[in-house]
Amino acid sequence: MTADALVIDNIGSLITNDPALGRGSLGIVENACVVIADDVVVAVGPAGAVADRRIDAGGACVLPGFVDSHTHLVFAGDRSEEFTARMDGRPYDGGGIQVTTDATRATSTARLDALVRERLAEAHRAGTTTIEIKSGYGLTVDDEVRSVDIARAHTSEATFLGAHLLPREYAGRADDYIALVCNDMLCRVAGTAKWVDAFCETGAFDADQCRAVLDAGRAAGLGLRLHGNQLGHGPGVQLAVECGCASVDHCTYLTDADIDALAGGETVATFLPATDFSTRQPYPDARRVLDAGATVALASNCNPGSSYTTSISFCIALAVREMHMTIDEAIAAVTTGGAAALRREDVGRLSPGSAGHAVILDAPSHHHLAYRPGVPLIRQTIGPLSSRALPLCGHGMGDDGVGRQRVDGHDRPAEGPQ
Repeated sequence: MTADALVIDNIGSLITNDPALGRGSLGIVENACVVIADDVVVAVGPAGAVADRRIDAGGACVLPGFVDSHTHLVFAGDRSEEFTARMDGRPYDGGGIQVTTDATRATSTARLDALVRERLAEAHRAGTTTIEIKSGYGLTVDDEVRSVDIARAHTSEATFLGAHLLPREYAGRADDYIALVCNDMLCRVAGTAKWVDAFCETGAFDADQCRAVLDAGRAAGLGLRLHGNQLGHGPGVQLAVECGCASVDHCTYLTDADIDALAGGETVATFLPATDFSTRQPYPDARRVLDAGATVALASNCNPGSSYTTSISFCIALAVREMHMTIDEAIAAVTTGGAAALRREDVGRLSPGSAGHAVILDAPSHHHLAYRPGVPLIRQTIGPLSSRALPLCGHGMGDDGVGRQRVDGHDRPAEGPQ
């Protein structure tokens, strides 16, 4: 057996997401083990393999670590009063983003980084091993740069979302702000961010403005993402497909033409059901999208205003109960679906050659994630996100307390493990 290998043994039900290895679309193997070395799966087989280290699953279910492809973890402040007011009947309109922007701008870089680490640790305990993190609560050049820097220090999936909302200092000058996003902001983050995103919605930015951001991001070498169709029908979904976005996120309001576009393209429809729960919006009908043949993902959208949760298990339960997804479809959506939304093939599965990121449940079957909503069923998470949730290295600390290194002639926060 490979030196320094870890075997997760005595697995009652192993979800591999590789139909060649096991039963059904999830590739379920019973009475199994999985062997991991150097963070890579090297073998899947019957229980009883020997390795340097052993975890006894005790007959429990093991599945790939969750892939959360949409989060907004770089923020400060609290909006619980807004949530409470909304539960009392006030509708959600997205305007509270400015409240978080004010708090984030006023918070030190060291404190923002500490808050992100706390949220990452919480997500890891809840089974997430791969995560995307957006900027979008700075909305000035310097604040967006430091938000992207903090995100990139903890994940390779860092997204620049300067076009999140029009800041109050640009009221009535949306085109001027989009010009800032496409030029000064983008130039400063292009060497750090992997993705560019925009909020295509009434009250945020229109299709032409979002297209300008996506085109500029593509020209700068970034991958494309888009928020679309959250608050009502609009051009977001079809714009995302037309532009070749990896993912279009929310997709709460979909026409037949939107669904046809998704089914005919390569853009993943990423649903964010915890947002619909927290805002009392209608839930999207994922069944229509799945039956049309489109690829679907589920993500947490962790943010302080409309979805303050890191629990992918909660999203699974909502998707099954409220969005007409089967349990198997929901599991696929938070693993291989999330990976597809990030254009990744190495995560979201447990087969030889894939990343060795796994979740051990306190349950005999993955069905319990929907069957027992609200119960903490994640016994153990095996994957790299825990190391990203540790304090940054103290070498080369700047005055703000964040480790820094030179990248392309600029000071950048030191990168965490990838």
